[in-house]
Amino acid sequence: MAIKINSGKWSLLLIAGCLGACKVGRDYQRPAVPAPTQFRTTTANAVPTADTSSVADIGWRQFFTDTTLQGLISRGIANNYDLQSAIKRMDIANAQVRQARMAQLPSVDLNVTAQTTRPSDNSLNGLSTQSFLHTNHLEDYNANIGLSWEADIWGRIRRQQEATRAQYLQTYEAAKAVQTQLVANIAEGFYNLLMLDAQLDIARKNLALRDSTLTLTRLQREAGDVTTLAVQQAEAQKQSTALLIPQIEQAMAIQENALSILTGEVPGAISRSSILTQIHFPDSLPTGIPAAVVSRRPDVRTNEMALIAANAQAGVAQANMYPSLTITASGGLNSFKASNWLNIPGSLFGALTGGLTQPIFHHRELKTRLEIAKIERDESAIQFRQSVLNAVGEVSNALINIEKLKEQRQITSAQVDTLQHAIINARLLFRSGYANYLEVITAQASALQAELSLADIQRQQLNSVVDLYRSLGGGWK
Repeated sequence: MAIKINSGKWSLLLIAGCLGACKVGRDYQRPAVPAPTQFRTTTANAVPTADTSSVADIGWRQFFTDTTLQGLISRGIANNYDLQSAIKRMDIANAQVRQARMAQLPSVDLNVTAQTTRPSDNSLNGLSTQSFLHTNHLEDYNANIGLSWEADIWGRIRRQQEATRAQYLQTYEAAKAVQTQLVANIAEGFYNLLMLDAQLDIARKNLALRDSTLTLTRLQREAGDVTTLAVQQAEAQKQSTALLIPQIEQAMAIQENALSILTGEVPGAISRSSILTQIHFPDSLPTGIPAAVVSRRPDVRTNEMALIAANAQAGVAQANMYPSLTITASGGLNSFKASNWLNIPGSLFGALTGGLTQPIFHHRELKTRLEIAKIERDESAIQFRQSVLNAVGEVSNALINIEKLKEQRQITSAQVDTLQHAIINARLLFRSGYANYLEVITAQASALQAELSLADIQRQQLNSVVDLYRSLGGGWK
């Protein structure tokens, strides 16, 4: 049989097509962010730069040239559990995006039912069935396809799609942020290991020096030039130096365990062939302009995607307060006898319905949702601005650290040279009787502390470069 649609229903379809282009809620515009013209440094008369190139554009394999470190980072990216979890969250969001793309298509269901009913012989239905159908039971066979479609008049579905896409990009940027932090943590842990190697070597060399000083002091006591107190002081200094060795080895083992966990491996020893003084970075490390951190730093991009999603959700909440038009249709085969079920066109049926629903009173729920969505959008904007400000501050801090640690290294290197010469002079004077044992011990203790400090400053220099690389957004390429 033919399916008829009256003019009123055609009018509903026409209205849906005309209003489908409407979309409530405001389109996203990036808010003003606190980005200065240049990063702060301590260099006098610094001028803004127009160079947009940045070390963040360099892949981590090119930035970190040590092969051992490259292997650690590569294993970390492949096996780190935090990064794997972030990637799984991204896969979930990607599946939600694919589902959201289909939201504007109609829902289609296939339904097949067969029913038989045996009414009471003394009931009205039973009497009617026996009188008109000459049977004591009713049968009904139905096979139909149902279709339901909501006209996106106010753009609610499109806003929801926009929010879903932004949420996917948020997880994508979040995964990149996890990787940049992972790369930085592995590099800093590796440089910390090299520092501990250097400090262990310093402690062992100083222990040998303290041992020779103790031997010399004992000879001086036998000659009657010094007292037993001098021997005791020299022995105590040797013991203090010897104590450093197990302390450094303890810190080294713990650092190796931490690096192993970052790479997703069981804690164990980490082989390395480089030494601290062999690691170098270029003196010139371009940073680009501060405004570029918005597009380069994954964590900042994550906050911006959250803002885009919150803005779209505000549009969804606003659209929920407007009328919604739903069109449903169904058609198929229906018969009260199985023998006639597939009789075409006699068993054909069809129906088309259009309904317009305007929310009137929902206990203020819809209005509250809209108010909350707007507040959440404002909060996301605040968090986005704060993340930009933090990023600019982190880059500035890294630049200041690089500058000032360079000065500290020069001063400490000169101090180490001075104190090493002082040790030689003190030992010569002690042998000649022109210096006492306290001067020798003091010179050795000062030199040891200066050498340990120099190794730590060298490690801080390397880590400050790593921090600059991370704070600019490098490490995910």
